[in-house]
Amino acid sequence: MTDQNDTMEDLQVTYPGAGTFLLGATKGRVEHLNKLVAAKQKTATCLPWSEFENDQDALPQVGRCDIVANWDGTPAMVVRTVSVDKVKFRHVTPQMAMAEGEDKDIEAWRKRTAKAFGTKGVLDRDTMLVFETFELVEDLGLR
Repeated sequence: MTDQNDTMEDLQVTYPGAGTFLLGATKGRVEHLNKLVAAKQKTATCLPWSEFENDQDALPQVGRCDIVANWDGTPAMVVRTVSVDKVKFRHVTPQMAMAEGEDKDIEAWRKRTAKAFGTKGVLDRDTMLVFETFELVEDLGLR
């Protein structure tokens, strides 16, 4: 049986500098979003710029591979960052929003994003977002 630490060490050798992150804040959300990434339906994510303002080393880096974790912290997939854009909430295009793979249209994306990052479901139109586009490199569940 392989120890989780052995798996992580192997991933750090295979993908040097890879960070590990969760795509959601609850177990159900993480499971749902990980399925979308594995199916290549989710190829983007965003967070408010304020999440990175004081730790810009945490920003996604174009070309770097990172590990998407399961809720329990075990590695699920490896993704490579294709692009990183700092964009105002109001300037997110329908194509960008649909790349997140969660909504039927830009209006649904705006409502979900405002609920997630805003105050009482409202997000200022000028709120800066870090919008990351990525590609699936490896589904670790298939190893």
